[in-house]
Amino acid sequence: MRQIVLDTETTGLEPSEGHRIIEIGCVELVDRKLTGNNWHQYIQPDRDIDPGAVEVHGITNEFLADKPRFGDLVEDFIDYVRGAELVIHNAPFDVGFLDAELAHCGREERVADLCGVLDTLAMARRMHPGQKNSLDALCRRYEIDNSHRDLHGALLDAEILADVYLIMTGGQVALSLGGQTDGQGNAAPEAIRRLPADRPPLKVIHASDAEQAAHEARLAAIAEACGGPPLWTRNTDD
Repeated sequence: MRQIVLDTETTGLEPSEGHRIIEIGCVELVDRKLTGNNWHQYIQPDRDIDPGAVEVHGITNEFLADKPRFGDLVEDFIDYVRGAELVIHNAPFDVGFLDAELAHCGREERVADLCGVLDTLAMARRMHPGQKNSLDALCRRYEIDNSHRDLHGALLDAEILADVYLIMTGGQVALSLGGQTDGQGNAAPEAIRRLPADRPPLKVIHASDAEQAAHEARLAAIAEACGGPPLWTRNTDD
């Protein structure tokens, strides 16, 4: 499975008011592994950047003066993301800007025509209701070091979000002892060693009282850190 963790920086908050994308950062994951095949561009927006936006990302009009326009990059961008699943924090914001840029340069495609989209902000709100779920808050919750993030930057934020997403979704999706997968993160049939049906039954070893107590203590620590009990301890009928 190919996923692209994506972030943008913009001249302001609303594409409907003529604001434009000035930076796109993308980090590629294949079968939940970072590939290093990233895509990063600064973009000349042909308009001034709002002072409030400059305070967030530090990108100035002067810095962008010699950068390419989105129309110069659109074919390369589409080729890079086509068919992947985009992983975005607060996806409606970035997708809205990307759709506006595609329309601005006369393209008929929209993001939904090119890719699937997964919104990690919506996911975090389901997992941690009533709590702060900004990227910074998630880094604190999952103990991810983002101390080098003084200002927002599309590629840096995409790299941080990739770490957050992999932790949020629980690490690897399938156990493949041979390291071979079917392209979807699942063990390929030839990588699975079948055991004989007439083998002796496995011995069952029950947890000791001390191990049970340690387990309960760990669940309590998780509940305290997350503001509620782990999902797997809740009543499934709720």
